[in-house]
Amino acid sequence: MIKVGDTLPSATLQEYSEVEGEGCSIGPNPVDVSKATAGKTIALFALPGAFTPTCSVKHVPGYVQHFDDFKAAGVDEIWCVSVNDAFVMGAWARDQKTGTKVRMLADGSADFAKATGLTLDLTGRGMGLRSNRYSMLVKDGKVASLNVEAPGKFEVSNAETLLAQARG
Repeated sequence: MIKVGDTLPSATLQEYSEVEGEGCSIGPNPVDVSKATAGKTIALFALPGAFTPTCSVKHVPGYVQHFDDFKAAGVDEIWCVSVNDAFVMGAWARDQKTGTKVRMLADGSADFAKATGLTLDLTGRGMGLRSNRYSMLVKDGKVASLNVEAPGKFEVSNAETLLAQARG
């Protein structure tokens, strides 16, 4: 499992952009994790699935609500990563009204989740291999803090915990 001090694995996530801007097409766009984190501070949180109860009611809304606080703490971007396709993540972004506050990034084949060692096997519940619920503060591509939830819990990956770590 990835740990504090490690560099994020090389992976490509997908992002669906609702509105064309800055030369981006609307359809799914590749996001090279190494390039996208270089020289930036990223508040990254991951969760088992879009539109699921805890993720939709607590996890994403907390990060949207604290967007300005993260910016004030020196965070350049907030990323939400889930094992879903880019179209689902785009629809969920609309539903959650993330706008430009939270980048909703798809890890469709769980490549990023596998590479970090932070997978969650929900095959028995009909959901297949997913990402564990966690948050991490990433500085210039390296993990500065990591908060991994115990199965079925939502206690340490919330926006408030990561925000306190970002403030140092």
